[in-house]
Amino acid sequence: MKASDVRQLTADQLTEELEKLKKEQFNLRFQKATGQLENTARVRQIRRDIARIQTTARAQRAAENK
Repeated sequence: MKASDVRQLTADQLTEELEKLKKEQFNLRFQKATGQLENTARVRQIRRDIARIQTTARAQRAAENK
């Protein structure tokens, strides 16, 4: 997910996307623990997407408070 795409989302959409990504992250960790994970790069990609969404959400809240 690109940062420009994330910036266009509303706060509710960011929350939904963050929840979806955290569920996927949990599933990937479970797959890794059981030895079924095939695409190891996806773990890193999900982690970065989560950070990107959290950063954008924090920036939007800060802009609203000013």
